[in-house]
Amino acid sequence: MLNLQVFTFNALQENTYVLWDDTKEAVIIDPGCYTKEEQEELKDFIEDQGLIVVKLLNTHAHVDHVLGNAFVKRTYHVPYFLHPLDLPILKSVVVRAPSYRFFNYEEAEPDAWLEEGTNVTFGNTILEVLHVPGHAPGHVAFVNREYNLCIGGDVLFQGSIGRWDFPGCNFDDLISSIKNKLFKLNDEVQVFPGHGPSTTIGREKQYNPYVGANGQYA
Repeated sequence: MLNLQVFTFNALQENTYVLWDDTKEAVIIDPGCYTKEEQEELKDFIEDQGLIVVKLLNTHAHVDHVLGNAFVKRTYHVPYFLHPLDLPILKSVVVRAPSYRFFNYEEAEPDAWLEEGTNVTFGNTILEVLHVPGHAPGHVAFVNREYNLCIGGDVLFQGSIGRWDFPGCNFDDLISSIKNKLFKLNDEVQVFPGHGPSTTIGREKQYNPYVGANGQYA
């Protein structure tokens, strides 16, 4: 059984995910916990569930998704995985964070790279890595086909798509990632985005005002 817990952290209302299975091994994806209270909320949940955190994963390296990286690495002594094309984005966070009023950001260095065509494993669970650039050059999504689950970061939202006006963004790549990667998944796949509520591939293919059947960029 694959289990998921979502936390909404920091001033940008970012979704942080914890995934675990029956072995109790767990991964933390995009820890946005910034304040001491947010860090304790994440830590208390993991302790209460008796989870064994084994990996830290980032879908991409924008500031709101990496605020808790150093805390997670320090607390659980786990390797941190990022797509190499997002390393410049990660390196820029220390400069950009104060403009978002995150004055106490701590840097964390990746230990391993994510690449499409490889898998992330923990316990008995396999997460397929999809490279879905556009919102960020090294953006990835994590897919578990057995449970029709996708941790999608900031590419596809319920009724919307990711921003393409940040440094390193590319509108054409974003649309291509959605149509040629995410929309190739089963309609039943539930997408858990970096902000806001979850959705399904089928729903967005039909109703998304940007890339759905009658969308602006259909």
